[in-house]
Amino acid sequence: QVQLVESGGGLVQAGGSLRLSCAASGRSFSSYAMGWFRQAPGKEREFVSAISWSGGNTYYEDSVKGRFTISRDNAKNTVYLQINSLKPEDTAVYYCAADRTPATLRRSPDYWGQGTQVTVSS
Repeated sequence: QVQLVESGGGLVQAGGSLRLSCAASGRSFSSYAMGWFRQAPGKEREFVSAISWSGGNTYYEDSVKGRFTISRDNAKNTVYLQINSLKPEDTAVYYCAADRTPATLRRSPDYWGQGTQVTVSS
């Protein structure tokens, strides 16, 4: 069982940067792959990024490559999503997720956070 709590969302200017955090609690956090999804109102939830348990492998949806960076600090039980060059189309609720592997996380994560709102103004 893993509990995930996101933070760091808010209202930001287009072109700016934001770092989202996801604090995890529960057993065997460091053995889980972690990732991020996002969902805008009226749209499908979409995969954004994932990172392996060791941090050695990272994965990104094509549209965010070069702007988003995922990282994790297992000593702090925390995963981060650094978002640069923010665009209005990045506006969404961002959800943290956990699963055994990046591949299974992308398909259907076992655990979800409650989400944090990111709003980008033009």
